[in-house]
Amino acid sequence: MADFAPPQLNLPPYPFRIKLEGGKHFIFDELRKKFLVLTPEEWVRQHFIQFLILNKKYPKTLIQIEAGLKINKLQKRTDVVVFDRNAARFMLIECKAPQVKIDQSVFDQAARYNSVHQVEYLVVTNGIQHYVAKIDHITKEFNFLDDLPEFQTLL
Repeated sequence: MADFAPPQLNLPPYPFRIKLEGGKHFIFDELRKKFLVLTPEEWVRQHFIQFLILNKKYPKTLIQIEAGLKINKLQKRTDVVVFDRNAARFMLIECKAPQVKIDQSVFDQAARYNSVHQVEYLVVTNGIQHYVAKIDHITKEFNFLDDLPEFQTLL
């Protein structure tokens, strides 16, 4: 779309369907099969989902967007949760807008969400910086990885 100048991300470009309606831009979410308001965070989320599917070969059917959870009686939503072939959660992805600095507060938010989900992989991204950590819930240790593993290598 000619008048839409999305922020450059540190992810491959993808051929998104974008439309302008009522003065707002919308992006088509192929997992939920509907157009969503195109916010900077949604731009990052849609890119990362395509990265999972097309580059890392994660099956679409195992990706859930905005999974609900409760923390201290407050309803929250996890940006992306990925399931394994046994329908168990194994990856949580927290997306931020490109201008949001990935700092301790972002990691703390992801860790709070993971206190409910108890996944093995935690990913935090603003589309420019991506952090992937593998968590050992027994030893309470985590190790940062250089790259997100391909789906086939995980299971």
